[in-house]
Amino acid sequence: MRWLAAPALLLPLAALLAACGGASRADGAAGGTGGDIDGKGALTLNVGDQKGGSEAVLRAAGELDGLTYRIKWSTFTSGPPLLEAVSAGAVDVGGVGNTPPVFAAAAASKIKVVAGAHSRAEGDALLVRKDSPLTRTAQLKGKAIAVAQGSSAHYQLLAQLRKAGLSPKDVTLNYLQPADALAAFTRGKVDAWAIWDPYTSQALDQAGARVLATGQGVVNGLSFQVAAPAALGDAKKAAVLKDYIERLRRAQDWVYAHPDAWAKVWARETGMPRRVALDAVKRTRGTAVQVALDKAAIASEQRIVDAFARDGLIPRSFDFGEFVDPRFNRDLPPSGTAPRSYGKAH
Repeated sequence: MRWLAAPALLLPLAALLAACGGASRADGAAGGTGGDIDGKGALTLNVGDQKGGSEAVLRAAGELDGLTYRIKWSTFTSGPPLLEAVSAGAVDVGGVGNTPPVFAAAAASKIKVVAGAHSRAEGDALLVRKDSPLTRTAQLKGKAIAVAQGSSAHYQLLAQLRKAGLSPKDVTLNYLQPADALAAFTRGKVDAWAIWDPYTSQALDQAGARVLATGQGVVNGLSFQVAAPAALGDAKKAAVLKDYIERLRRAQDWVYAHPDAWAKVWARETGMPRRVALDAVKRTRGTAVQVALDKAAIASEQRIVDAFARDGLIPRSFDFGEFVDPRFNRDLPPSGTAPRSYGKAH
Protein backbone atom coordinates (compact mmCIF):
# COMPACT_ATOMS: atom_id res chain seq x y z
CA MET A 1 0.00 0.00 0.00
CA ARG A 2 3.03 2.29 0.37
CA TRP A 3 2.93 2.79 -3.40
CA LEU A 4 -0.27 4.82 -3.10
CA ALA A 5 1.90 7.67 -1.92
CA ALA A 6 4.18 7.45 -4.97
CA PRO A 7 3.70 9.72 -7.98
CA ALA A 8 1.58 8.17 -10.72
CA LEU A 9 4.61 8.18 -12.99
CA LEU A 10 6.26 5.56 -10.79
CA LEU A 11 3.35 3.15 -10.60
CA PRO A 12 4.44 1.03 -13.61
CA LEU A 13 7.92 0.78 -12.10
CA ALA A 14 6.52 -0.18 -8.71
CA ALA A 15 4.43 -2.91 -10.29
CA LEU A 16 7.44 -4.28 -12.16
CA LEU A 17 9.62 -4.27 -9.08
CA ALA A 18 6.99 -5.98 -6.99
CA ALA A 19 6.57 -8.63 -9.66
CA CYS A 20 10.25 -9.29 -10.39
CA GLY A 21 12.26 -8.58 -7.29
CA GLY A 22 10.25 -7.00 -4.52
CA ALA A 23 10.52 -9.73 -1.92
CA SER A 24 13.33 -11.63 -0.34
CA ARG A 25 11.56 -14.94 -0.97
CA ALA A 26 9.30 -16.18 -3.70
CA ASP A 27 5.60 -16.75 -3.18
CA GLY A 28 4.04 -20.17 -2.71
CA ALA A 29 4.51 -23.05 -0.33
CA ALA A 30 7.31 -24.59 -2.36
CA GLY A 31 9.23 -21.31 -2.62
CA GLY A 32 8.04 -20.42 -6.12
CA THR A 33 4.77 -19.84 -7.90
CA GLY A 34 3.59 -22.63 -10.17
CA GLY A 35 3.67 -21.74 -13.85
CA ASP A 36 3.16 -23.34 -17.25
CA ILE A 37 4.02 -26.83 -18.37
CA ASP A 38 5.49 -27.27 -21.85
CA GLY A 39 6.32 -30.30 -23.94
CA LYS A 40 5.37 -33.96 -23.87
CA GLY A 41 6.91 -37.10 -22.49
CA ALA A 42 7.42 -39.06 -19.29
CA LEU A 43 10.39 -37.03 -18.05
CA THR A 44 9.84 -33.62 -16.42
CA LEU A 45 12.52 -30.95 -16.02
CA ASN A 46 11.64 -28.59 -13.18
CA VAL A 47 12.93 -25.12 -14.05
CA GLY A 48 13.19 -22.14 -11.74
CA ASP A 49 12.65 -18.82 -13.47
CA GLN A 50 12.08 -15.12 -12.87
CA LYS A 51 9.32 -13.10 -14.50
CA GLY A 52 10.20 -12.24 -18.08
CA GLY A 53 13.10 -14.70 -17.90
CA SER A 54 13.98 -18.02 -19.52
CA GLU A 55 10.42 -19.15 -20.22
CA ALA A 56 9.53 -15.93 -22.00
CA VAL A 57 12.75 -15.91 -24.03
CA LEU A 58 12.42 -19.54 -25.09
CA ARG A 59 8.78 -19.11 -26.03
CA ALA A 60 9.43 -15.96 -28.05
CA ALA A 61 12.30 -17.63 -29.91
CA GLY A 62 10.24 -20.73 -30.71
CA GLU A 63 12.53 -22.93 -28.63
CA LEU A 64 9.72 -24.55 -26.65
CA ASP A 65 8.47 -26.24 -29.81
CA GLY A 66 9.23 -29.91 -30.35
CA LEU A 67 10.10 -30.75 -26.76
CA THR A 68 10.27 -34.52 -26.19
CA TYR A 69 10.20 -33.94 -22.42
CA ARG A 70 8.14 -31.73 -20.17
CA ILE A 71 9.27 -28.47 -18.59
CA LYS A 72 7.46 -27.39 -15.44
CA TRP A 73 8.11 -23.74 -14.65
CA SER A 74 8.24 -22.19 -11.19
CA THR A 75 8.62 -18.42 -10.85
CA PHE A 76 10.80 -16.80 -8.18
CA THR A 77 11.28 -13.17 -7.22
CA SER A 78 15.10 -13.24 -7.37
CA GLY A 79 18.17 -15.44 -7.51
CA PRO A 80 18.71 -16.31 -3.82
CA PRO A 81 15.32 -18.02 -3.24
CA LEU A 82 15.63 -19.75 -6.61
CA LEU A 83 18.93 -21.28 -5.52
CA GLU A 84 17.38 -22.33 -2.22
CA ALA A 85 14.90 -24.32 -4.29
CA VAL A 86 17.71 -25.84 -6.38
CA SER A 87 19.57 -26.88 -3.24
CA ALA A 88 16.41 -28.40 -1.80
CA GLY A 89 15.74 -30.35 -5.00
CA ALA A 90 12.47 -28.51 -5.64
CA VAL A 91 13.74 -27.41 -9.06
CA ASP A 92 16.40 -28.95 -11.28
CA VAL A 93 17.90 -25.83 -12.84
CA GLY A 94 17.52 -22.05 -12.93
CA GLY A 95 19.23 -18.90 -14.15
CA VAL A 96 20.86 -16.32 -11.83
CA GLY A 97 23.48 -13.57 -11.87
CA ASN A 98 27.12 -13.77 -10.81
CA THR A 99 26.67 -13.30 -7.05
CA PRO A 100 23.80 -15.50 -5.80
CA PRO A 101 25.85 -18.69 -6.39
CA VAL A 102 28.58 -17.27 -4.16
CA PHE A 103 26.20 -16.76 -1.25
CA ALA A 104 24.54 -20.13 -1.85
CA ALA A 105 27.86 -21.96 -1.99
CA ALA A 106 29.09 -20.16 1.13
CA ALA A 107 26.06 -21.60 2.90
CA ALA A 108 27.07 -25.10 1.66
CA SER A 109 24.07 -25.34 -0.65
CA LYS A 110 23.78 -28.31 -2.99
CA ILE A 111 24.30 -26.54 -6.32
CA LYS A 112 26.40 -26.85 -9.46
CA VAL A 113 27.00 -24.06 -11.98
CA VAL A 114 26.54 -25.71 -15.41
CA ALA A 115 26.43 -22.90 -18.00
CA GLY A 116 27.58 -19.30 -18.31
CA ALA A 117 26.96 -16.17 -20.34
CA HIS A 118 28.95 -12.95 -20.64
CA SER A 119 27.06 -9.64 -21.01
CA ARG A 120 27.94 -5.99 -21.08
CA ALA A 121 27.71 -4.42 -17.63
CA GLU A 122 26.35 -0.92 -18.32
CA GLY A 123 23.06 -2.05 -16.81
CA ASP A 124 24.78 -2.75 -13.48
CA ALA A 125 24.85 0.74 -12.09
CA LEU A 126 25.19 3.04 -9.13
CA LEU A 127 22.35 5.54 -9.43
CA VAL A 128 21.84 8.90 -7.77
CA ARG A 129 19.02 11.38 -8.18
CA LYS A 130 19.40 13.98 -10.92
CA ASP A 131 19.61 16.75 -8.34
CA SER A 132 22.29 14.96 -6.29
CA PRO A 133 25.59 16.83 -5.80
CA LEU A 134 27.49 13.52 -6.08
CA THR A 135 29.61 13.19 -9.22
CA ARG A 136 32.24 10.60 -8.19
CA THR A 137 32.07 7.28 -6.35
CA ALA A 138 34.64 8.51 -3.83
CA GLN A 139 32.06 11.07 -2.64
CA LEU A 140 29.90 8.23 -1.31
CA LYS A 141 31.96 8.18 1.90
CA GLY A 142 29.54 8.59 4.81
CA LYS A 143 26.51 8.20 2.51
CA ALA A 144 23.61 5.71 2.62
CA ILE A 145 23.32 3.26 -0.28
CA ALA A 146 20.45 0.90 -1.06
CA VAL A 147 21.33 -2.56 -2.38
CA ALA A 148 19.78 -6.03 -2.41
CA GLN A 149 21.90 -8.29 -0.22
CA GLY A 150 23.46 -11.20 -2.09
CA SER A 151 22.56 -9.79 -5.50
CA SER A 152 24.86 -9.00 -8.42
CA ALA A 153 24.47 -5.33 -7.44
CA HIS A 154 25.93 -6.15 -4.02
CA TYR A 155 29.24 -7.19 -5.51
CA GLN A 156 29.16 -4.36 -8.03
CA LEU A 157 28.88 -1.95 -5.10
CA LEU A 158 31.80 -3.56 -3.26
CA ALA A 159 33.92 -3.38 -6.39
CA GLN A 160 33.01 0.26 -7.03
CA LEU A 161 33.83 1.21 -3.46
CA ARG A 162 37.18 -0.58 -3.56
CA LYS A 163 38.04 1.09 -6.87
CA ALA A 164 37.36 4.46 -5.21
CA GLY A 165 39.54 3.59 -2.20
CA LEU A 166 36.56 2.94 0.09
CA SER A 167 35.25 -0.06 2.00
CA PRO A 168 31.74 -1.03 3.14
CA LYS A 169 32.62 0.45 6.54
CA ASP A 170 32.92 3.87 4.93
CA VAL A 171 29.24 3.90 3.91
CA THR A 172 25.88 2.86 5.33
CA LEU A 173 24.47 -0.13 3.48
CA ASN A 174 20.69 -0.34 3.45
CA TYR A 175 19.82 -3.91 2.45
CA LEU A 176 16.61 -3.46 0.48
CA GLN A 177 14.91 -5.45 -2.25
CA PRO A 178 14.28 -3.37 -5.39
CA ALA A 179 10.74 -2.20 -4.59
CA ASP A 180 11.72 -0.93 -1.14
CA ALA A 181 14.96 0.49 -2.53
CA LEU A 182 13.00 2.47 -5.10
CA ALA A 183 10.83 3.98 -2.37
CA ALA A 184 13.87 4.93 -0.30
CA PHE A 185 15.64 6.33 -3.36
CA THR A 186 12.78 8.49 -4.61
CA ARG A 187 12.05 9.85 -1.13
CA GLY A 188 15.67 10.79 -0.45
CA LYS A 189 16.10 8.23 2.33
CA VAL A 190 19.28 6.94 0.64
CA ASP A 191 21.92 8.82 -1.34
CA ALA A 192 22.53 6.15 -3.98
CA TRP A 193 21.12 2.89 -5.27
CA ALA A 194 23.10 -0.09 -6.60
CA ILE A 195 20.86 -1.92 -9.06
CA TRP A 196 20.75 -3.94 -12.28
CA ASP A 197 18.79 -3.94 -15.54
CA PRO A 198 15.91 -3.71 -16.33
CA TYR A 199 15.49 -1.70 -13.12
CA THR A 200 18.37 0.59 -14.16
CA SER A 201 16.68 1.46 -17.43
CA GLN A 202 13.33 1.88 -15.69
CA ALA A 203 14.73 4.18 -12.98
CA LEU A 204 16.52 6.33 -15.54
CA ASP A 205 13.31 6.69 -17.50
CA GLN A 206 10.81 7.13 -14.68
CA ALA A 207 12.41 7.72 -11.30
CA GLY A 208 14.51 10.83 -11.87
CA ALA A 209 17.77 8.90 -11.67
CA ARG A 210 21.15 9.41 -13.28
CA VAL A 211 24.18 7.13 -13.45
CA LEU A 212 27.06 7.75 -11.05
CA ALA A 213 29.04 4.71 -12.25
CA THR A 214 28.44 1.52 -14.22
CA GLY A 215 29.84 -1.96 -13.77
CA GLN A 216 31.52 -2.01 -17.18
CA GLY A 217 35.16 -2.89 -16.54
CA VAL A 218 34.45 -3.35 -12.84
CA VAL A 219 32.37 -6.55 -12.66
CA ASN A 220 32.72 -9.71 -14.73
CA GLY A 221 29.33 -9.52 -16.49
CA LEU A 222 28.73 -13.23 -16.02
CA SER A 223 25.42 -14.97 -15.39
CA PHE A 224 24.79 -18.65 -14.87
CA GLN A 225 22.51 -21.63 -15.14
CA VAL A 226 22.70 -23.53 -11.84
CA ALA A 227 21.57 -27.13 -11.48
CA ALA A 228 20.84 -29.57 -8.69
CA PRO A 229 23.53 -32.28 -8.28
CA ALA A 230 20.79 -34.92 -8.11
CA ALA A 231 19.54 -33.92 -11.57
CA LEU A 232 23.08 -34.04 -12.97
CA GLY A 233 23.53 -37.48 -11.43
CA ASP A 234 20.50 -38.85 -13.31
CA ALA A 235 21.61 -39.79 -16.85
CA LYS A 236 18.21 -39.15 -18.44
CA LYS A 237 17.71 -35.83 -16.68
CA ALA A 238 21.28 -34.76 -17.49
CA ALA A 239 20.52 -35.39 -21.18
CA VAL A 240 17.48 -33.10 -21.13
CA LEU A 241 19.46 -30.51 -19.15
CA LYS A 242 21.95 -30.48 -22.02
CA ASP A 243 19.13 -29.97 -24.52
CA TYR A 244 17.56 -27.22 -22.38
CA ILE A 245 20.86 -25.32 -22.12
CA GLU A 246 21.38 -25.55 -25.89
CA ARG A 247 17.88 -24.15 -26.45
CA LEU A 248 18.74 -21.22 -24.17
CA ARG A 249 21.86 -20.57 -26.22
CA ARG A 250 19.90 -20.48 -29.47
CA ALA A 251 17.26 -18.25 -27.86
CA GLN A 252 19.95 -15.76 -26.83
CA ASP A 253 21.12 -15.60 -30.45
CA TRP A 254 17.52 -14.84 -31.42
CA VAL A 255 17.28 -12.04 -28.85
CA TYR A 256 20.39 -10.35 -30.21
CA ALA A 257 19.10 -10.58 -33.77
CA HIS A 258 15.56 -9.42 -32.87
CA PRO A 259 15.88 -6.76 -30.11
CA ASP A 260 12.62 -5.02 -30.97
CA ALA A 261 10.62 -8.25 -31.03
CA TRP A 262 12.07 -9.37 -27.71
CA ALA A 263 11.54 -5.94 -26.13
CA LYS A 264 7.86 -6.14 -27.07
CA VAL A 265 7.51 -9.55 -25.42
CA TRP A 266 9.56 -8.55 -22.38
CA ALA A 267 7.49 -5.42 -21.88
CA ARG A 268 4.27 -7.42 -22.05
CA GLU A 269 5.57 -10.02 -19.58
CA THR A 270 6.79 -7.52 -16.98
CA GLY A 271 4.56 -4.48 -17.48
CA MET A 272 7.44 -2.09 -18.14
CA PRO A 273 7.18 0.41 -21.01
CA ARG A 274 8.40 -0.95 -24.33
CA ARG A 275 10.99 1.83 -24.75
CA VAL A 276 12.48 0.89 -21.37
CA ALA A 277 12.57 -2.78 -22.32
CA LEU A 278 14.38 -1.94 -25.55
CA ASP A 279 16.90 0.20 -23.66
CA ALA A 280 17.59 -2.71 -21.31
CA VAL A 281 17.91 -5.15 -24.22
CA LYS A 282 20.47 -2.95 -25.96
CA ARG A 283 22.27 -1.98 -22.76
CA THR A 284 22.57 -5.46 -21.26
CA ARG A 285 20.12 -8.28 -22.02
CA GLY A 286 20.72 -8.65 -25.74
CA THR A 287 24.51 -8.42 -25.51
CA ALA A 288 25.07 -11.81 -23.86
CA VAL A 289 27.25 -14.45 -25.46
CA GLN A 290 27.26 -18.02 -24.20
CA VAL A 291 30.73 -18.88 -22.88
CA ALA A 292 32.63 -21.78 -21.39
CA LEU A 293 32.93 -22.35 -17.67
CA ASP A 294 36.71 -22.21 -17.91
CA LYS A 295 39.51 -21.46 -15.46
CA ALA A 296 39.17 -17.73 -16.09
CA ALA A 297 35.46 -17.77 -15.23
CA ILE A 298 36.12 -19.71 -12.04
CA ALA A 299 38.96 -17.35 -11.10
CA SER A 300 36.72 -14.35 -11.70
CA GLU A 301 34.04 -15.78 -9.42
CA GLN A 302 36.71 -16.66 -6.87
CA ARG A 303 37.57 -12.97 -6.66
CA ILE A 304 33.94 -12.31 -5.72
CA VAL A 305 34.16 -15.01 -3.04
CA ASP A 306 37.35 -13.51 -1.67
CA ALA A 307 35.90 -9.98 -1.64
CA PHE A 308 32.82 -10.97 0.34
CA ALA A 309 34.85 -13.14 2.72
CA ARG A 310 37.39 -10.36 3.28
CA ASP A 311 34.63 -7.94 4.24
CA GLY A 312 32.90 -10.52 6.47
CA LEU A 313 29.77 -10.60 4.29
CA ILE A 314 29.80 -14.38 3.87
CA PRO A 315 30.59 -16.83 6.69
CA ARG A 316 33.55 -18.51 5.01
CA SER A 317 35.82 -18.58 2.01
CA PHE A 318 35.79 -21.62 -0.27
CA ASP A 319 36.92 -22.93 -3.65
CA PHE A 320 34.31 -21.79 -6.17
CA GLY A 321 35.52 -24.43 -8.63
CA GLU A 322 34.06 -27.14 -6.40
CA PHE A 323 30.61 -25.82 -7.31
CA VAL A 324 31.16 -25.88 -11.09
CA ASP A 325 30.34 -28.73 -13.49
CA PRO A 326 31.75 -27.93 -16.97
CA ARG A 327 30.32 -30.97 -18.78
CA PHE A 328 28.18 -28.79 -21.09
CA ASN A 329 31.01 -26.52 -22.25
CA ARG A 330 31.19 -28.14 -25.70
CA ASP A 331 33.14 -25.90 -28.10
CA LEU A 332 31.98 -22.67 -26.50
CA PRO A 333 34.33 -19.66 -26.62
CA PRO A 334 36.37 -18.58 -23.58
CA SER A 335 34.56 -16.79 -20.76
CA GLY A 336 36.45 -13.59 -21.54
CA THR A 337 34.97 -13.37 -25.04
CA ALA A 338 33.68 -9.85 -25.61
CA PRO A 339 29.91 -9.44 -25.32
CA ARG A 340 27.89 -8.29 -28.29
CA SER A 341 27.06 -4.64 -28.80
CA TYR A 342 24.37 -2.61 -30.51
CA GLY A 343 26.68 0.36 -31.10
CA LYS A 344 28.06 3.39 -29.32
CA ALA A 345 24.69 4.53 -27.96
CA HIS A 346 24.59 1.48 -25.74
